[in-house]
Amino acid sequence: MIVSSPKNFLVRVSAALVLLVSLSAAGSPEEKQISVYSTVANYSLPVLQQNGHDYVGFFEVIDPLGKVNLKIDGNHWNIRYNDVECDFKKGSETARLQGQNVHLGSNFVLQNNHGFVPVNSLSALLPKLLGGPVTVNEAARRVFIGNVGIHFTAQIRNTALVMDFTSGVNPSISTEPGKLKLIFAHEPVEAPSTPTLTFSSQQIASATFSENNGAVEIAIAGSVPLFASFSNNGKTITIQAAPQQQVSNKRTATQSPASNNAQVLPFAPQSAPRYFAIIDAAHGGTETGATLGNQLFEKDVTLAIARHLRDELMVRNVSVMLVRDGDDLLTTDQRASAANQQHPAIYICIHASTEGRGVRVYTALMASGGTNQGPFLDWQTAQSPFLSSSQQAAATIAAELQKSHVSARQLTAALRPLNNILAAAVGVEVAPPTSSPDGLASPAYQQFIAGAIANGITDLRYQPGAAQ
Repeated sequence: MIVSSPKNFLVRVSAALVLLVSLSAAGSPEEKQISVYSTVANYSLPVLQQNGHDYVGFFEVIDPLGKVNLKIDGNHWNIRYNDVECDFKKGSETARLQGQNVHLGSNFVLQNNHGFVPVNSLSALLPKLLGGPVTVNEAARRVFIGNVGIHFTAQIRNTALVMDFTSGVNPSISTEPGKLKLIFAHEPVEAPSTPTLTFSSQQIASATFSENNGAVEIAIAGSVPLFASFSNNGKTITIQAAPQQQVSNKRTATQSPASNNAQVLPFAPQSAPRYFAIIDAAHGGTETGATLGNQLFEKDVTLAIARHLRDELMVRNVSVMLVRDGDDLLTTDQRASAANQQHPAIYICIHASTEGRGVRVYTALMASGGTNQGPFLDWQTAQSPFLSSSQQAAATIAAELQKSHVSARQLTAALRPLNNILAAAVGVEVAPPTSSPDGLASPAYQQFIAGAIANGITDLRYQPGAAQ
């Protein structure tokens, strides 16, 4: 049997099935995985446990890295990566690589024509096969091929913890009382010189680095609830104290790093009752959004309107936070996590379009399904308990826009991340006042729209049952 790559779809699917079946047969209580980082691709693979050793599919490890040919003859398994050959034999602790013996540390496993090697043998096999430096962290199950590591610095600046990374990162964020966690499931973030960094700050005490099961976690300990924001195209993460607002029987939703489920954790009530709004300017960075005119991108218009809305709300004594206050690229999950950490009374996502006139105000179109289990909420339907208050917010904002003689419609749409938000949540899409898209770039029009939206939000503050 001969298998060649690039890339045989059936082989890769069947390999995944074999791995999953093997894992199920092993009966492991935790799904183990190993992460591989390279200049070509970063990816994770399941780990098979057999006879007290961790195994990984060898073809699956090297297949994404280059041209791979596989030949199977009975119990013999021969793999060629570019021009380098490696021979394995079922049950043997030794492989032959370019005519030399390589000790595997445990038997080579061959199941349904798929070959598995011990994880601890990768440090001996990969450098010779790939012809370059490879670092294998066996305890954490992380493999670095070449110089791909991402390093970071962390220091206190004006009471905030600023973490600068050598490349852009996209961690999941979770919170619990006294702690904020950054979970890096796909980035080759490397450990600092010491695993625990301490700071001379009353609000942020330390940051602790740990790595396990193919992922990295940086846990920031603080004496106050903490908030994470992203800038510099994901190269900078700023951790700071969250705005103080009263939280009554609310819970924080955070996206699980390995799935699309939301984990709900208790959050202690805070003092200083103030109505708190989060404004999210859609798009940013390389995600420019719609092209609205000559050199006019949606990401720039949404940020300008968001800033005007912030100013309008602040003069109305409404506490405000912007999810982004620069040209930053954020995923919808990052936006939802950032909002849910803060327990706002309302979340407003700003969009812009040249289609139609005036403003369209959206609430979430909830997907069917989704299972809530005790304190765990399905990520895609987390908005469900708040949908009524979202619709009330949309109606109030639309009414204030109409009072200002702005055409406004109330609609529902599958507009992420509205369905992930644990608060009243609306999307506001602003169109130009005339047939010309130039109006969207007008600061006067932007501020006029922001003022009308701010009036609606202020009205919500004093409605019965409004969160403070």
